[in-house]
Amino acid sequence: MDAKTLCLGALMHRDASGYEIRKLFEDGPFNAIHDVSFGSIYPCLTALLEREWATCCITEQDGRPDKKVYSITDAGRSAFLEAISTTPAPDKMRSEMLFILSFGDHLSRGHVVSLVDRYIDEYEQHLAAMQEYGAPEDFAPVHRFIHEFCATIYQTAVDYLKQHRAELTTLPETEDEITRPLKAVGDGR
Repeated sequence: MDAKTLCLGALMHRDASGYEIRKLFEDGPFNAIHDVSFGSIYPCLTALLEREWATCCITEQDGRPDKKVYSITDAGRSAFLEAISTTPAPDKMRSEMLFILSFGDHLSRGHVVSLVDRYIDEYEQHLAAMQEYGAPEDFAPVHRFIHEFCATIYQTAVDYLKQHRAELTTLPETEDEITRPLKAVGDGR
């Protein structure tokens, strides 16, 4: 799905600034189901304005720069609904963790187990963030379905990783052993 469609979807959800759109994908209801890069949001919003799929109003803020709040237009709603009326591409499992683990026989046991522990923690953080969205029983039926589907995936991953983590502690040590501590993606080490 292209970034314009994702931005239109965010505006279908509610009027928002570029920052608020980003937060919907980082910490909000779209976190578990899609990404949008921060660098693509403002060019998309400009394109939506040019196509008259969105409008923008400026809101003054005390002690802060003015805030641009975007709203979807009727033409934008039509474009969004047309874009999502197609059959979606099949979901793909993309996981850096699983890619790295596929080379686990070249890594130290400690490194492999640390990686799994890190992902258990990250999935548990996703679950905690999802609880902050609100109680699923307060959601509309479709939103409750999505929320509970995503929560089930994260919880199942946590359960599997915890249940099978011990199997990784029995891996033989290798001559290629990597003993560096894990680094976060993009931390420059």
